[in-house]
Amino acid sequence: MNEFESMSRKELMQLRANIDKAIATVGDRDKRNALKAAEDAAREHGFTLVELMSLMNQGRTRRGRPEGEQAPASAPRFRNPDNPEQTWSGRGRRPRWFHEAEAAGRPLEDLMVR
Repeated sequence: MNEFESMSRKELMQLRANIDKAIATVGDRDKRNALKAAEDAAREHGFTLVELMSLMNQGRTRRGRPEGEQAPASAPRFRNPDNPEQTWSGRGRRPRWFHEAEAAGRPLEDLMVR
């Protein structure tokens, strides 16, 4: 039998709270140490972190991708049964073949990729 099995629920909850607090404290200390190391490295090269931070987002889109890099394509959810090379992810404008199938009364289940 381990020592935790003999503890009450209240004691265990207090232990958990103490552990969570200790983990947060250690995390904060680690972040401060990392920041100090980064500041020291920047200083060695004659810069401040503020000066270097302006470079972090240069050439990147708002979503963090390098400029010119396309977002990954979404997997197709619909396929044109008359031309299986034509697919649609379900995002953005509906393709003409989708509208035509819908207007013809074709069930959308027939167009879904399985």
